[in-house]
Amino acid sequence: MTARPEIENAIHRAAWGYDENDVDLIADQFADNAELTMQIGRDGDTIGPFSGREAIRKLHADSLVSQTDQRRHNVSNVIIDAESADSASTLANLTLLSIENGAIKVLSSGYYRDEFTRDGGTWRIATRHIYLDLPY
Repeated sequence: MTARPEIENAIHRAAWGYDENDVDLIADQFADNAELTMQIGRDGDTIGPFSGREAIRKLHADSLVSQTDQRRHNVSNVIIDAESADSASTLANLTLLSIENGAIKVLSSGYYRDEFTRDGGTWRIATRHIYLDLPY
């Protein structure tokens, strides 16, 4: 039996948390010892790692403080590369939209590369690499 619904829900809850300025919801999708890295553009340097749930929570909280727009993370084409009883590997497309002053624009496209772990029966992100095609 696949854990696809639970894994996809964790991916989408993290996106929804960002869009709704709910850093606790975002953080809850990550394992205690999770790591997050990011790369902007093909030749961009790797940013991070941000290690641990609290560091990932702080990263998102700090990012949200400076934003004046409404973001919408559209996550699609979720592929589960590998899955066992307690771990999974996924790849998903990201389209990042910005709504401000009555206008909507695409900020970037990209993807998430996630490794999941089962934590007390709940699927959580153990590692996440965010790749953005364009800087925003």
